[in-house]
Amino acid sequence: MQEALQNPDPGEKSKLSPLSVLAAILVLAFLVTGIVLFLREPETSPSAQPSSQPSAITAEQVAYAKTIRIDNVTLSRAENFLHQEVTILDADAVNAGTRAVEALSVTVEFADTLNQVVLRETRPALGTPPSTLAPGQSRHFQISFDRVPASWNMQQPSVHVSYLHFASLK
Repeated sequence: MQEALQNPDPGEKSKLSPLSVLAAILVLAFLVTGIVLFLREPETSPSAQPSSQPSAITAEQVAYAKTIRIDNVTLSRAENFLHQEVTILDADAVNAGTRAVEALSVTVEFADTLNQVVLRETRPALGTPPSTLAPGQSRHFQISFDRVPASWNMQQPSVHVSYLHFASLK
C-alpha cells in the first residue's frame, strides 16, 4: 500500500480541468494588469491643468495677471451623490485690463491654523472649453473640492491667477 502512494502509475497522466485552466489565465491577466497599472506614470487630472495650456507663463502674462481680479469669493458645503461632503468655491473673474484672455487658471490654497498650506489646487476658471474673457468683462466660476483636509482652518482660501493665455488678435 505504501509503495502505491510513493510510485504512482507511470501510464496515468494528470488531467487539468478546463475550469482550472481558465482560473489560471484570469489570475495571470489580473497580475499583468496590476503590474502595468503600478508601473505606469500617473496622469495629471484634466481639471487640474488643461492639456492645451503650457505649464510656463511669460513675464508679460505674469504682469497682466495682476489686472485680473477674483471677486465675490464665497464658500458653501453640499453633499454629493456618494453622501460625501463637498466644499464649493464660487467666485467671479474680472478682466480689468485691456486685452482679451482666452484661458485662465486659478490656484486655490487652503491653510491650517498655523497658516501652512494644506491643500493647493489649480483649476481652469473660464469653463471647458474656455470662452474668451474680454476687457472689462467678468465671468462667474465654481470649483468643487471633495477632499479638503480636516486640518483646514475653515477660513476663506486664497485664490489667485496662476495661468492665463491671451486671445489671438484678429
